[in-house]
Amino acid sequence: MSKIIFTKMSGAGNDFVIISKDINKQLVLSHSVINKICNRRFGIGADGVITIASSTGFDFDMEYFNADGSTGTLCANGARCALKYVRENLFKNKSNYLFQSNGVQYSGEVYKNGSVKFNLNIPKNIKLNFKVKVSNQLINVCYAHTGSPHVVVKIKDILVDSKRQGIFYSDIRDFPVFSFGKEIRNLPEFYPGGTNVNFINTVDDKIFIRTFERGVEDETFACGTGSVASALIAYLSDGLKPPIKLITFGGDELIVNFEIIEQKFKNISITGPAEIAFEGEFAAEKYQ
Repeated sequence: MSKIIFTKMSGAGNDFVIISKDINKQLVLSHSVINKICNRRFGIGADGVITIASSTGFDFDMEYFNADGSTGTLCANGARCALKYVRENLFKNKSNYLFQSNGVQYSGEVYKNGSVKFNLNIPKNIKLNFKVKVSNQLINVCYAHTGSPHVVVKIKDILVDSKRQGIFYSDIRDFPVFSFGKEIRNLPEFYPGGTNVNFINTVDDKIFIRTFERGVEDETFACGTGSVASALIAYLSDGLKPPIKLITFGGDELIVNFEIIEQKFKNISITGPAEIAFEGEFAAEKYQ
């Protein structure tokens, strides 16, 4: 029976199963295998699967798969976990890394205090203040593609009950993320592929954020690219200055930093915790 060695990691509550292709040469991943691995009842349980492999011209190559087996977009918290994994297992004397994720070049740094910084590329398709119809009401939303597509919604723009005019959400802990997130995620405005959906509330220059992630099809404890999108939108719409602090649903703090050069976002990064939860092995045949 073939054994697959894995590491379970958490990036601010976003959790991943990380598998080295160099160690597990017999690894065969399919949508169904990934889905079984990520199942929290019958598998290891995770928001996604990440593979790490040696790479010519880079420190390593990373592939990211959502819990449903889909791929092709960036996962910033997953990248931060991959950086921490590489620091602990492959390059113990390095702190700065250059790598590929799904064929795109990125970089990052692991600090001495254990926190991890990931550098993102320039965002695309930023759109401010447009209306979508959700739960029988038109709400104001924003959009940014930060390696993955993200809608950003300020909860104070949504009525608690469309029949009770003028009563809006004020506490993000009470907000029905799943129902609103699922509906927005599948709106025709965001075809093909749909979108991730972030709900934010800014209090004293700090953003409290909750995210419905496509591919997981549920709320996650954190979302890195969603946090970056939310921070950029908050800068554009509310004037928040970098570095911008975000408090995730899991309670951890993520810090998004950037510069504005010639009226464009540059040097975008996200920094926060990334920890190894445990290591283990599973029988490949059981998942295939």
